[in-house]
Amino acid sequence: MKILLHICCANCAITPLERMKEKGHDVTGYFFNPNIHPYQEYQKRLDALKQYSGKVGLEVIYRDEYLLEEFLRNVSHRVEARCQYCYSVRLEATAREAKNKAFDAFSTTLLQSTHQSHALIKETGERIAQEIGIPFYYEDFRQGWKRGVEVSKAMGLYRQQYCGCIYSEKERYLKQRKE
Repeated sequence: MKILLHICCANCAITPLERMKEKGHDVTGYFFNPNIHPYQEYQKRLDALKQYSGKVGLEVIYRDEYLLEEFLRNVSHRVEARCQYCYSVRLEATAREAKNKAFDAFSTTLLQSTHQSHALIKETGERIAQEIGIPFYYEDFRQGWKRGVEVSKAMGLYRQQYCGCIYSEKERYLKQRKE
């Protein structure tokens, strides 16, 4: 299959990309992450993906838009549901891009993170797939999380310390667990 893979960061792309390629899939990356705060963090993640994709020969479509105000407008009144919005906006953009460019399916590197709500990502991807009319490629990549950490360290990639949004940054500094 020809799959458009939403990439939240270079670190999380390592295992999903390796696994999909092992299965013979043709993978193109898609970077769209309007949730990341502050801008310097956004830029570090973007630069790390460019570094990684250059090293492994991954083609990436960059939707390089820093839409912090839009993100905050949509989550500030419902902070507890911010992850649902965040997953939805990124997966919907990926699905639309995949459909418009004749990919067979779309997926996300969010499925690799042990810190994300895996069930909610899967549910969101499947819902969007039905709404837009392009299959969501689901695979549980979490068992490769440690390998991704090791490879990213060996490659000298920037490794972020929080999910990306201003709320997760606050939780990081307050050492609170994300619910």
